[in-house]
Amino acid sequence: MAKKKEEVDPETLELINWCIEVEGFLVKGGATLEQAQEHIEEQVEWFTDQFYEGLTPEEAAKEALA
Repeated sequence: MAKKKEEVDPETLELINWCIEVEGFLVKGGATLEQAQEHIEEQVEWFTDQFYEGLTPEEAAKEALA
């Protein structure tokens, strides 16, 4: 039996891609990839708020590193 492919709505996909960009800026700021991923996972609500407030990935990473 074939598995049904779970579709992600466009807004969620946009948020995921935004977080991937934030991750890159966190790494540029000195975090390891693992640390960046862990931080985003632990602070997912905060990052989601930043996304909806219109911050760029770079701005959100700067705020997170401050």
